[in-house]
Amino acid sequence: MLDRSNSSATDRATDRISALALQILAKRGFDRQLIHDEDLTKRGLSSLDTVNLMLAVEAEFGIKIPDRDMTPANFRTIARIDALVGTLLNKPRSRMRAS
Repeated sequence: MLDRSNSSATDRATDRISALALQILAKRGFDRQLIHDEDLTKRGLSSLDTVNLMLAVEAEFGIKIPDRDMTPANFRTIARIDALVGTLLNKPRSRMRAS
């Protein structure tokens, strides 16, 4: 049997991020699945929506995104958000809070 625990956790995180983005985009009339490398701004995500998505990601994953990482580029696609979350989840908590 293959060990899919790491892959499964990554898939679940990606699904959670997609769900958060879709909840916000649904308010703008977007009602279809997102492709992981699809530009969210081209799908209707505004700058205020991006801030709300940042806050939702922090709450969903119990992380604090350092100010330096709160950039439009890091929240442009599901794949970029997923990479950021993965990096932050793998940091020691004490370093994450100090940023």
